[in-house]
Amino acid sequence: MDVWINGEFVSDGDARVSVFDAGLQHGIGLFETMAARNGRCFRVGQHVERLIESARLLRLTDRLHAEPIETAVQHAIDHAGVQEARVRLTVTGGDLNALRSTGAGPQDPTLFIVTQPPTEYPETFFSQGVAATLAAGRLNPWQTGSGHKTLNYWPRIAALQAAATVGAGEALWLTPDAHVASGSVSNLFLMSDGCLVTPPARGEQARGELIPPVLPGVTRAAVIELAEAAGLQVQRRLPSLDDVMDADEVFLTNSSWQVLPVTSLGLTVRGDDDDAEPELRRHRIGEGEVGPTTADLRAAVLECMEQETRQDAPA
Repeated sequence: MDVWINGEFVSDGDARVSVFDAGLQHGIGLFETMAARNGRCFRVGQHVERLIESARLLRLTDRLHAEPIETAVQHAIDHAGVQEARVRLTVTGGDLNALRSTGAGPQDPTLFIVTQPPTEYPETFFSQGVAATLAAGRLNPWQTGSGHKTLNYWPRIAALQAAATVGAGEALWLTPDAHVASGSVSNLFLMSDGCLVTPPARGEQARGELIPPVLPGVTRAAVIELAEAAGLQVQRRLPSLDDVMDADEVFLTNSSWQVLPVTSLGLTVRGDDDDAEPELRRHRIGEGEVGPTTADLRAAVLECMEQETRQDAPA
């Protein structure tokens, strides 16, 4: 497997960044995970524009331009010779040692693209749904980088790993005032009384309101678009935990699993014995099975991906 790094392809064994790279030294960087179908990334333009906007707003760099990055992504897919792939685009703050040695600034960012086989999930994830649990922490809307896809993913990955130990597929994060914001690696949707509800994402807040700590997901945007086209009412508001528990349907979205049904919500419970394994006490969502709206929207997203990535589809 070859990796595209700073304009060149190198074998994965030879792919290197400096030990002084800002991504390694300080976690300064952004990334995008994209899904390729039919040899093309789904809505690559939206992914790249989100990354460029975050890089500008967070003052990482203003040297990124959409067209050459999109071209590089397609070049990486073509070079790999694959039709389906998980494509990871990463940008860091660059080599800090080079900046010190020259005394000049700002330094060039480090940019690399990795093309791998798509992640395989059990079919039961989509036919039967998964359980979700709650992350131990809180999303901080006042933190720099909140609502952006930064390299600071350790808390999210740790919450996801903790969820897996009790048989859950995702961990949901609460805001400081105990509303449900998102999953560790996903956006949240719920169906309630015929209305589709999703927490507002960064950029969707009203003037003067706090910036939501929610990533404006590309798959999330596609689901909203398809839901509205199907005549569904869509509300952007932060649901309470009770709203999620009482919902008719709950599902999660990201670029890897597209639409993932959640059929139960659980809390991690530990027994009196400190050595006992934690267990998940489950609360059924709706009927405890994949709901019709969730199934319809998953099918619509997959069809949308197929149509938009066909070789004869407009670029």
